[in-house]
Parts: sequence; C-alpha cells; structure tokens
Amino acid sequence: MKNLRLLFFALVLAVVAIACDAATQEQIDQAVDQVEALATDANIDVTAVVEQVESAATQVSEAVATEEPMVEEATEEPEMMEFAALDPVVDDSCAGAFSRIEATSQYEVTFDLCNPDPAFLAKIAFAAFAIFSDDYLNETGGTGAILEAPVGTGPYKVDVWNRGDSIIFSKNEAYWGEPAVADQLVFRWASEGAARLLELQSGQVDGIDNPSPDDFDTIADDDSLQLIERPALNIFYFGMTNTFPPFDNVQVRQAVAMGIDRQRIVDNFYPGGSEVASHFTPCAIPNGCEGESWYDFDAEAARQMLADAGYPDGFETTIYYRDVFRSYLPEPGLVAQELQAQLENNLGIVATIEVMESGAFIAESSAGNLEGFHLLGWGADYPHPTNFLDFHFGQANTQFGAAHPEIYEVLAEAASVADPAVAAPLYEQANNMIKELVPMVPIAHGGSAVAYRGDVEGGFASPLGNEYFAVMTPGDRGQFVWMQNAEPISLFCADETDGESLRACEQVQEALYTYEIGGTGAVPALATECAPNEELTQWVCTLREGVTFHDGSAFDANDVIATFGANLDVENPNHAGNTGVYEYYDYLWGLINKPPAE
Repeated sequence: MKNLRLLFFALVLAVVAIACDAATQEQIDQAVDQVEALATDANIDVTAVVEQVESAATQVSEAVATEEPMVEEATEEPEMMEFAALDPVVDDSCAGAFSRIEATSQYEVTFDLCNPDPAFLAKIAFAAFAIFSDDYLNETGGTGAILEAPVGTGPYKVDVWNRGDSIIFSKNEAYWGEPAVADQLVFRWASEGAARLLELQSGQVDGIDNPSPDDFDTIADDDSLQLIERPALNIFYFGMTNTFPPFDNVQVRQAVAMGIDRQRIVDNFYPGGSEVASHFTPCAIPNGCEGESWYDFDAEAARQMLADAGYPDGFETTIYYRDVFRSYLPEPGLVAQELQAQLENNLGIVATIEVMESGAFIAESSAGNLEGFHLLGWGADYPHPTNFLDFHFGQANTQFGAAHPEIYEVLAEAASVADPAVAAPLYEQANNMIKELVPMVPIAHGGSAVAYRGDVEGGFASPLGNEYFAVMTPGDRGQFVWMQNAEPISLFCADETDGESLRACEQVQEALYTYEIGGTGAVPALATECAPNEELTQWVCTLREGVTFHDGSAFDANDVIATFGANLDVENPNHAGNTGVYEYYDYLWGLINKPPAE
C-alpha cells in the first residue's frame, strides 16, 4: 500500500514537472524508470498508467504552450516633473549692476554682473532682497495683500496686522532651520521712549528698542531689566534739496555746514557712546573716514559766507521731520527745535517746523520734494561704504536734488574695487567732494541701546538694527512681545527703507544670505553657497533644497528669478510694491527699463 502511494506521488510529480517545464528530458526519463521499478515491486501494470501519465502530460504541456507567457510587471518609478525655468532677467545695456540673472538648474541661480562687486554677499544678505514665492507674486501682482501678509520662508509667519496697534506672528512649524523658541511673536510700537520703558517695567512687553538716553542709568540699575548697548553704525544728517532756491547755491549750503554747532547737539540730546560725525560714514567701517574731516563750527565765517552768497539777512524756510525715535536721532522734536534756534541765532535763517507722518515723509524726502531742510538718518545695513555713500550720493538718488557726477562717478569706480587699500584713495576723493558740495550736513553717529526683561534669554542688540527674535526665550512665557519706535509702513520690504518695516520683515522672509546673529558677517540662508569667479563678475548661488514657503509651496530657482525680475524690472507686471520707488534695488543694483528722469 505504501508503494502504491509512492507510485501515484511520483506520477503526479512527473505531470507537474512536464507541465511546468521545470525538469529536463533526462530528469523526466529517470522519473519514469523509477515509477516502472516501483510498479514492478507493487505488481502493478505500469504500461496503462504510464500511457495515461504521458497523455495527461502532453495535454497540460500543450495547454501551457498556448498560454500567454507570464510577464512580471515592472514597478513604475514616480514620474518626475521636469523643471521649467523662468526666462532669465536680462539687461544687455548694463544700465544697472546685472547683465543677466538665470536659473541654471532647479537649485542654482547664476548672477552675471556688469562690474566686479566685492560686496555682493554683504548686499544680497539684506532684508530688502528677501525671496518671494513666484506664485504669490503673480497672485497679488506685487502689491495689495503682499504688503501686509507676505508669504515667506522665515521662522515666523504673519497672523494678523491690527493697524495702529500690533502685528501678531505665529511660529512656522515647517521652518527648515532652527525653529523659533516662542510660539508667538507680537510687535507693538510707541513713539515716546518713556512710554516704551513704562511698558517694559510693567511687564507688558519683553523688549524695547531705543530707550531714551536719560533712562539708560535707570535701566542699568534695575535688576529686573537688561540694558544692551548698540554700536553706533549710523548717521544723522540735516538734508537740503538743491533743486529749490536758495539751496541751489553751494555757498548757502557751505554756510549752513559751518553755522551749526554739532557738538552742542550731541552733548545735549545723545547718550554716551555717541560722537560728532567727522564724515558721513562711521569710521568703524573700513574706508569710511578717508579724506578731510567736516567743517568746524564758525558762526561768524558762516554768516559772512551767507552774505557773500546774497543773503546777508538770511531767509525763510521750513524744517521737516517725522516724529520717530531712531538710534541716529533719539529726540527728533527737541533736535528740530535746537536746529531751528541755531539757524536763526547763527545765520539769521528763520525756519518753521513741520512734522509729517512717517510714510509720507519718507516718500516725499526720497523723491526730493521737500522745499527746505529735513532731518533724516541711516543705520548700517551691511558694513561697507557703499551702504552709506552709494545710496545717498549715487546717481539714482534724488533726495538731495540733482546728483553730483563729481561724487557718484568716483563712488561707482570705488565700488568695483575688492582691495580696501586700493579703494581708499577713491573714497578719499568722494568724501572730499561731499564736503565741498554739501548735499547735507552730517551731525552725529548716535549711540543707542535695547532693553529686555531680566528673564529674557538670548537677547542682543544688533549693530545693524535687525534683532532676530526667534532665538530669544521670554522667560516661561510662550509669547515674545517687542515694542519699537513706530509702526511698520508695510511688510513688502523690497520697496521700504525704514528700520521698523525692515525689522518686522526679517522675522518672516529670508534672502539668499543673512547676517550672523548679533553681527555683520554674511552667512548662508536660502542659498547654501554663493561662489564667485576670479574676476568677481559672476556669482553662482546653490540653493537650499527642501525649503517651503508659509503656504506650503516649494522654494526653488524660479522664486529667485521671479523676485529679482519683479523688483528690478520696471516693466515687469509685478513691479508695483508700496511706493513703486524700490530704493534699495535701485541704488544697490540699478532698476531695469527705468524711464528717463524728466
């Protein structure tokens, strides 16, 4: 019985082997011989059985042969979307700094410059050159919603802007870098230093900008508060517009330069660490103070020069300013009154004072529309003379009226020189011409500070005025509240210049590079590297992969091209902004297709 079962088992194996073509003919013959031997032992007539097996095997074999061969399905690779680069930004005329900006791959952008630029990284790190989403630029047309609710890549995103009261930011949970410490960030503002200090002392805010100079000792002596002084990388100046008489007369401007007691202003209205400006650019910046120092105060000589210019009895004019406390101008109202008194006492010039709303003041002064004097200043965006001199005295700036080629042509040459020692004689020449032509009067480099509650960890004072709040721990609180001098004008900082707007933008948006926390060095941000050629006329930026905007869209080279195209090219459909002036883009890079000045 056992042998019978073995026989049938062997027969089944034979059928399966033949049907599946799993055995060679030799192996099949061997199996049949074994079956015959078993059958003989079991006294079974094997002939009929073998015939049946062979018949069955033939039928199975034929059936298998007629079947479609089994083909293993290949695992499909996910279809990769081919990167379609936007058209490059091109300026064959080299009217500005760039001849071409191109997305050379999905995560690489090449900047071709018309001239060498050793300060490229320092410039590209500035908040005004933050990268916007291509889709959001097209959706908004570069204005409207983007002014108050930009879609960035930064550690915070805008929740709501309560105009006149506060801006509330929430933590970006998908941030590519080190996440923000506090879950919520709030910006508030107050124009008076005393009001800001009271909010800090009462625990309503965690940090304040620019406490009044008179309050420095009060804060330093309070164990529950922290005072951190900020380096004086700024300038306060007394501006004039040479397209309006009598400021079209260089002797009038020189008389004003000699007739103001600048030391008196610093002594009475500035905190410790401040100094009278010998030059427009702070001396801490290499090549900032090449050339002759500014005029000494001499009221008698100034009055005689004004008489020689045809104004022996002086003249009537206006002093314009905005009531915004800045590190370069801590007491704007008091300083305006001091200047008013000095003009009349020293020069016989009778000036009325007009306070303007901040945004309107910036727009009108930038356009050169203020017929009289104006009080303004500048804080360093990056530590290079181009940041101070090229903006204010470059060919594109109309703030002081008609620009002077004796100044801007030399500055353009100096800006292309990498070696500071080689550039020094050029900056000497430019500074001397600024002194001779007097577009404005540099008054002071103002010392300033920030203050925090005692339990705030990681607080610092940026020399560039761009405090980064994502690294600060507000004690055991989940919300960090910051109070600054004024409300931001907009959060589209490609078209803003005021520090209050720029600081807010820094929390939300990012450029290809940024500045080291608490310092001035440029470090990678949305780019992992920007590398130059030997001549410094081409910079290739490798972009950071895996970064997303606040709306979830992925960041790549097209966003860089869309940003620079919209903000540089006047004819781009998304070139709208807030004022449409795009001052930083114009003075640092030069706008494309800009209509000729009327």
